[in-house]
Amino acid sequence: MFSSIHVHHTPNPPHIFHHYYYIIIYKSCKTSLKPQPLTMATGELTTTVQIHHRRRLPDFLQTINLKHVKLGYHYLISHIVTLCSIPIIIITIMESYDMRLNDQLHEIWQDLQYNVVSVIICSGVLVFGFTVYIMRRPKHVYLVDYACYRPPNELKVPYERFMKHSRLTGDFDESALEFQRKILERSGLGQETYFPEAMHTIPPTPSMAAARVEAEQVMFGALDTLFTTTGIKPKDIGILVVNCSLFNPTPSLSSMIVNKYKLRGNIKSFNLGGMGCSAGVIAIDLAKDMLQVQRNTYAVVVSTENITQNWYFGNKKSMLIPNCLFRVGGSAVLLSNKSVDRSRAKYQLVHVVRTHRGSDDKAFRCVYQEQDDNGKTGVSLSKDLMAIAGGALKTNITTLGPLVLPISEQLLFFCTLIAKKLFKKSIKPYIPDFKLAFDHFCIHAGGRAVIDELEKNLQLSPMHVEASRMTLHRFGNTSSSSIWYELAYIEGKERVRKGHRVWQIAFGSGFKCNSAVWKALRTVKPAAHSPWSDCIDKYPVELVM
Repeated sequence: MFSSIHVHHTPNPPHIFHHYYYIIIYKSCKTSLKPQPLTMATGELTTTVQIHHRRRLPDFLQTINLKHVKLGYHYLISHIVTLCSIPIIIITIMESYDMRLNDQLHEIWQDLQYNVVSVIICSGVLVFGFTVYIMRRPKHVYLVDYACYRPPNELKVPYERFMKHSRLTGDFDESALEFQRKILERSGLGQETYFPEAMHTIPPTPSMAAARVEAEQVMFGALDTLFTTTGIKPKDIGILVVNCSLFNPTPSLSSMIVNKYKLRGNIKSFNLGGMGCSAGVIAIDLAKDMLQVQRNTYAVVVSTENITQNWYFGNKKSMLIPNCLFRVGGSAVLLSNKSVDRSRAKYQLVHVVRTHRGSDDKAFRCVYQEQDDNGKTGVSLSKDLMAIAGGALKTNITTLGPLVLPISEQLLFFCTLIAKKLFKKSIKPYIPDFKLAFDHFCIHAGGRAVIDELEKNLQLSPMHVEASRMTLHRFGNTSSSSIWYELAYIEGKERVRKGHRVWQIAFGSGFKCNSAVWKALRTVKPAAHSPWSDCIDKYPVELVM
């Protein structure tokens, strides 16, 4: 009998950012060989002989799982300072006892008694320096709570209703209708997304008044929930930031909120327009900067998009895609720089990294609002969109990486980079493992292709992109607010624990890629006001790819 070792080879993973890498995982199966008895009979004497098979030593190189080696390397490098400090501390303590530390401290105290002026001056300098440090250090920004708008059920738009209404408008030819049907079926959207009231009528009524109604329903719906759950009075708000890319009336959307809730007269209000689906992170960044200036106050960030006046009624295929993806949605986020709010806040803002590729002409025009040959206005999406988004993502994570990645990953990346410079193209670049830096990923639900690309490029598992896929399925592309619906999904699944880090990443016209990193200050329970409260148990659902 012979023992056998089976070796399984996994196929090479797909390429990432035009680079290839190889991982071979060896698995071994042990075969147990038990001694087999051999019995010989000679007359009345029976002899039993045990034959022991000689075992071969296992091939330890083949039983090593490389991901465990990498994890051990990560732990070693992350705690190397601590490991090196322990013997130094022990030696210092032993030397202190040998040098009679108590006698030395007594001598220093006697010297200070005869130098009162020096002590006072040194103490004053220390107090002054400490005060300046406290006054100038960046203030912590806390996310107290947030709310996402949940439209009423009568605004749901299943596939059949979408296609029926599109046909009844009389604005689309058969080729355009068939194109929309195919896009809708492959989009990753479900049957329960929402359209504004104006798009449910035949014919649609995309008027200014209807657009204002949509904006009011979304913004006020999210803000009412936020004020109710947090107990914050509107008069306590010192900073207001509103972002909506395609609908910017006069007075502004921020003025509509000030008028509705009678906010105080000295409020610092801002209205961001034309900045695309990544404007939600930009608004957070602006609010963060304002909270560094305004002391002991609250900031509210409202993110939404308006569909009523931005529906495309033409037949140009590159401008029909937004019709199939964008749906009604909005969010309201309450931020604070008050230290007393830390105990009840959900998260603390750690980093915001913004990348703008607008200097490149292709990136600038890849998401572009224009008129077609018949004078009908819509947003055109370029075929180069995914390649441009990949380049923007690469630039963004190059800046974000040193801020969030453990030293072990940074060393591997740096060493690989040096080796590549020395040996030219013979060394494959190392792609950092962002799963070591973040526990949860909120990837903008811009479409199935966007999520697929980030899952592949960042080497994420299906669990990491589950929140993005399910948000796209349940609510569609809600533009800049989609990352908050995703965070609400993760909370609804009770996955957020104290100390976890959340990475929100969004893409927008211009072309921009923006990231926000949050740290959970406590274990977050599912909220009663969550947009997922009545359907979280139904998810995740199986998607047809």
